[in-house]
Amino acid sequence: MQPSYIPHNKPRRTTHGFRKRMSTKGGRGVLSSRRAKGRARISVTTSRKGHYKS
Repeated sequence: MQPSYIPHNKPRRTTHGFRKRMSTKGGRGVLSSRRAKGRARISVTTSRKGHYKS
């Protein structure tokens, strides 16, 4: 039996990333709440080749 959580960055981004959050009303609410609270990271970001990490 394999472990229940096997981390991979691509599914992590596509499920919990900024673009996914912005695509739904609820997701925009999540981002808004996290901004209001002053979170350092409002959504999942992973470093990708050729992109700057924010």
